Amino acid sequence: MGDATGRVQGREMVTVRYWAGARAAAGTAEDRFDVVGEVTLDGLVALVLERHPDDRMARTVAVCSVLVGERPVRSQDPATVIVTPGDVVELLPPFAGG
Repeated sequence: MGDATGRVQGREMVTVRYWAGARAAAGTAEDRFDVVGEVTLDGLVALVLERHPDDRMARTVAVCSVLVGERPVRSQDPATVIVTPGDVVELLPPFAGG
């Protein structure tokens, strides 16, 4: 189990949580990724798509709203969004209803 800094037994981790259709596409509610220091959001998304290589996941991620911690970042260039060890990234697909 990890601590508050995102470390698991000496490794640095980033958690990605999947919601609604993203959860269905991934087949899990969340994944944890080993990282070495900071990564960009586009680098993290590449790791997500490497772990879940099916086309459904790629299509879902492409339309997701993204939060890094509680900060919405989807409108920013993902190559400039920095994700640090311990961060939680939320992938939220559009959904209907209320």
